[in-house]
Amino acid sequence: MSGGALLVGLGNELRGDDAAGLLVARAVRARRPAGVEVVELGGEPIDLIEAWEGAEAALVADAVRSGGEPGALRLLDANAGPLPAVFGSASTHALGLAEAVELGRALGRLPARLAVLGIEAEGFETGAAPGDAVLAAVEPAAECVLRWLLGSTRPEEAPRCA
Repeated sequence: MSGGALLVGLGNELRGDDAAGLLVARAVRARRPAGVEVVELGGEPIDLIEAWEGAEAALVADAVRSGGEPGALRLLDANAGPLPAVFGSASTHALGLAEAVELGRALGRLPARLAVLGIEAEGFETGAAPGDAVLAAVEPAAECVLRWLLGSTRPEEAPRCA
């Protein structure tokens, strides 16, 4: 990517709520926002380092399991420091999102603005569909993503995203 804003949706659409990041990416892509590139990654979060190369601002949407209410959104500024452990080794990834961000930080390969939007997930069963709570969170998450990527929302200013 060369400049501009990027949304990366992470997940596995064959593992229930793990599809959350992909669903958010598709909802944002459907709106065709000018200046926003949308990428879906179903593999390992380590691929993020290549995906956000050259982006001025990037947001990564992914399912998290922290024990919170399913469908809850949590927006974090990844440039501010390490992500909480809840963004560590997750459901179907060998290397977690938090580890990929820290590797990017160590290599000096983070975008100038980087945020992570976690969508609280409940079930990751193989072959299952996403749960109702995650499905209901997709549109509010897409709105949050667009506000952040287009520069009008910082994580601390996003009450509907936190």
